[in-house]
Amino acid sequence: MHGSSGFTFSRRALIRTGAGASLAALGLGVGAQSASAAVGATKRFDLTQPSYDLFRSKNTHGPRVQQSFAFDWVNKFLFVATKRSGSAESAGDLCINKMDFDGNYLSYMHLNGFGHGVAFAALPSGSGTELWIECAANGNGYGTALAPIRYAANSTLGSPAASAAYRPISGATEYTCSVDPVHERMIVRYHTSAGKRVAVYPLSAFRTRNFGSPLVDFKQPAIPGTPQGYTLYGSYMYFLTGDAYPGDGSPSGDGNSYVTSIDVNTGTVKQGPVLTKAGSTLHHREPEGLAIYRTDAGEARLFIGFATGVEGDRRSSIFYKNALV
Repeated sequence: MHGSSGFTFSRRALIRTGAGASLAALGLGVGAQSASAAVGATKRFDLTQPSYDLFRSKNTHGPRVQQSFAFDWVNKFLFVATKRSGSAESAGDLCINKMDFDGNYLSYMHLNGFGHGVAFAALPSGSGTELWIECAANGNGYGTALAPIRYAANSTLGSPAASAAYRPISGATEYTCSVDPVHERMIVRYHTSAGKRVAVYPLSAFRTRNFGSPLVDFKQPAIPGTPQGYTLYGSYMYFLTGDAYPGDGSPSGDGNSYVTSIDVNTGTVKQGPVLTKAGSTLHHREPEGLAIYRTDAGEARLFIGFATGVEGDRRSSIFYKNALV
């Protein structure tokens, strides 16, 4: 694993993590929007510190850009969501790519009519993986509910109807989610008539399909730029914004890929937006996705994804930050 410091590390030895998620049932009811408890304060990633490579310019099943990614932290796999070749932007057709931690492509799963793929979660389920992902795409290609989907290699699945899936927030019209495997929580970003909001749940609520009231629920603070992903670590949400730019060493500046941390207990920005120069020498560099992982050695990492490569042959590139304060 190559860092900006120039040292070389072993990807597989350093990225592996430990225990799985709790399966304890909460016995909660359905759907309130107000926060019922605070999230315990934790350390946060210092976004000004260097980023290091997981991998660069790896092939996926199709030639289109990645949208997001998620780790199965028990079975040791990475899942990368990409746009589907030949599908309209509004169709909500996704390709989920299963990869190893070196970025080697293993298999795919096509999800028809699910959504845009801004964020999703990959929960360990025995020797397999349960993807929690948006579904029942609307006319703009964004999911209107959340569904648990068992990953099945080299298969195609049509979206369930919203009425057959899960909508934990009453009145929400669009959903995405991302997991914090370290603190065993799920973060949900959803749309209402008043704009975007964010809720945090115990991971057990998703394991048992018994949601109840979220731990916290807040209006997303105003952050400039094109939203490109988010995730949760402890008491902080991380939000990625930016657009594609050449990123090939030409004099086009540093792009506009920014990461911001948000205190979920107050709903206010803690740090940022901070410009990230991870992968700055790559050709075509579009920020796409955030995720959390903890190594077997206990090091928590904030991973940042980019769609890279030339038109018609887009690749996946993923980096990470590991400095906590």
